[in-house]
Amino acid sequence: MELRQLQYFVKVARKQHVTQAAEEMHVAQSAVSRQIHLLEEELGVNLFVQKGRNLHLTSVGHLFLSRIEGILTDLERAVGEMHEFLDPEAGEIRIGFPHSMVINLLPAVVASFKKDHPNVKFRLRQGTYTSLIRDVTKGEIDLAFISPFPESHEHVTGELLLTEELYAIIPANHILVDYTSIRLEQLKHENFVMFSEEYTLRSIVMEACLKAGFVPKIEFEGEETDTIRGLVAAGMGVSLLPAMALIEGGQMQPAKIRVTDPQVTRTVGLISRKGEKLPLVAEVFRRFLQEYFQ
Repeated sequence: MELRQLQYFVKVARKQHVTQAAEEMHVAQSAVSRQIHLLEEELGVNLFVQKGRNLHLTSVGHLFLSRIEGILTDLERAVGEMHEFLDPEAGEIRIGFPHSMVINLLPAVVASFKKDHPNVKFRLRQGTYTSLIRDVTKGEIDLAFISPFPESHEHVTGELLLTEELYAIIPANHILVDYTSIRLEQLKHENFVMFSEEYTLRSIVMEACLKAGFVPKIEFEGEETDTIRGLVAAGMGVSLLPAMALIEGGQMQPAKIRVTDPQVTRTVGLISRKGEKLPLVAEVFRRFLQEYFQ
């Protein structure tokens, strides 16, 4: 069974006439008739019955048409997607990101890229460190921003984009609010508002506190930077957040203070599946990001 036989069959079924179908496809009528005959022989059924000058589908022909139309539609869609894969100006970029990047950085990066590539589409997926690596490895997304950047990993590869400072955030009426910088140990008696255990920012903060000589007392846990900021602003405790998660605005905002001892930072990188070539449009975006963060 050949693709052209299926295409001829669908066209004849729609036109109910071999000559008209052949003219529309710019092939000889005899070629269409022969391919239909070969298809019927292979299937062992009659797909058409002659009624006057027209060909009408038999009951089994109707059944076959309903299946083949769906197959050909899927095939056309697949071919179109392959063309998009090879077209750096009209494809889709599937990219993952951690929650802490959605407020400021990700919208700014996408908007900047779209200025020169207006026809490119983005499919965005938010996730944790573990889920982002999993989604890249399984091929469900092409690229992912990730923090901390994995210097070595069995299934993913990439490049470091930036190293970002974490700030202490405290309620606006806190005794330390007028300080320009503090040592982290100055917060050792405070209640901490932390991310849940599956988030890597929690482990970064925990490690910094241990380095400063204390185990933080965790009073509240959350999964979004907005939640952490809001709880701190409401006086429920203190925390540490990366600079990009501390945008100004809104009525309830915590105060931020630089931590100098120890200085707390995180790395942010871009990863893709190891050993697999990116779609052209995703590769163009990857190169754009390298220049953007230089």
